[in-house]
Amino acid sequence: MKVVVTGAAGFIGSNLCEGLADNGCEVLGIDSFSNYYSRELKELNARKVGEKGIEVVRMDLAEDDLNDIVEQAQVVYHLAAQPGISASIPFEAYVRNNITATQRLLDALLRSSALRCLANISSSSVYGARATDAETAAPQPTSYYGVTKLSAEQLALAYCRNWGLPACSLRLFSVYGPRERPDKLYTRLIRSILDGSDFPLYEGSEKHSRSFTFVGDVVEALVSILDQLDVCIGEIFNIGSDRETTTGEAIDVVEGILGRKARKVAMPARRGDQVRTHANIDKSRRMLGYEPKIPLDEGLRKQVEWFKQEVYGKLDLSGQ
Repeated sequence: MKVVVTGAAGFIGSNLCEGLADNGCEVLGIDSFSNYYSRELKELNARKVGEKGIEVVRMDLAEDDLNDIVEQAQVVYHLAAQPGISASIPFEAYVRNNITATQRLLDALLRSSALRCLANISSSSVYGARATDAETAAPQPTSYYGVTKLSAEQLALAYCRNWGLPACSLRLFSVYGPRERPDKLYTRLIRSILDGSDFPLYEGSEKHSRSFTFVGDVVEALVSILDQLDVCIGEIFNIGSDRETTTGEAIDVVEGILGRKARKVAMPARRGDQVRTHANIDKSRRMLGYEPKIPLDEGLRKQVEWFKQEVYGKLDLSGQ
C-alpha cells in the first residue's frame, strides 16, 4: 500500500513511518523542517527513517504544490501541525499551519483517484480543560492549538460529508516516548536532571492528570486502520491510555529511573493548559481492536535510554 505521512520528521510522524514500513507499506514522508524546535533533532529523525528506505521530502503544506506528491497515495496520515500552547506563538501561525495547510492538502486529495483514506491526526486538546468524554461530547477547546486542531478535524470531515473524500480523525492523548519534542514534559525533565539544571514547573501542574500514552501504542493504533478502512470513514476515534497519572507522579517515575531529583522551579500557570485527560477508548477498542500495552515506567525507561544514546551531549536542542 502506498502511504504518505505529513510531519514525517517529527516525533510521532517518524515513529509512524517506521511502523508502516515494518507493516510492508511503501512510505513517503513530507516535512517542512520548521524552526519551531531544533532542526538537528528533526534531521536525526529523518536519517533514522531513511534507514528504513523512506524518503522525507521537504515541503510546506501551506505553500507548495501538493498535487504530484499525493497523486498516487492510497492512504495519507496527516500529522503536520503547529503544536504547543506557548503564548509566544501568534494565532496566525496556528491558522496557517493547522487550518490553511490542512485545507490545501484536502483540495489536493480531492483530485486523487487512488485515495482510500485520509487519517487526520487530531488531539485531546479539542475537548478542552478536561478531556474525559467519548467522541460524541461537545468539544470545548481552551487554547489556540485546540481550536485550530478542531477546525482541521472538522474541515476533513466536512470534505468527507460534502465531497465524499474518505476521511477519519484520531484524537491522540498525551503521547510520549523516544523522539519526543524538546518542549514537552519528559524530554525537558530528563534533560534538566542530567544537566543538573532548573526544571520549570507550571503552577498547579503537578496535580494535573494525564492519559500518558506510549508512542509505540499510538503507532499500532494508526497502522491498524489499514486493515479496516471501510469502517473508519467519517469516524472520530480517541487514541490513548486509559490509565491516569498525575504529572507529579510521572516526575517521580523519571526521578526514580535516573536516580536523581529534579530541581523544580515554580512558574506561573499557563493559559489553555489541560487540567485532566483520561482517554475514553471504548469506541477504539470496539471498532479498531485498540488496546494500549506499554505501562508508563517501561515507556519512560525507553525514552530515557533513547535520550542518553541519541541526543544528550550530541544535539543542540535549543537550535532553531
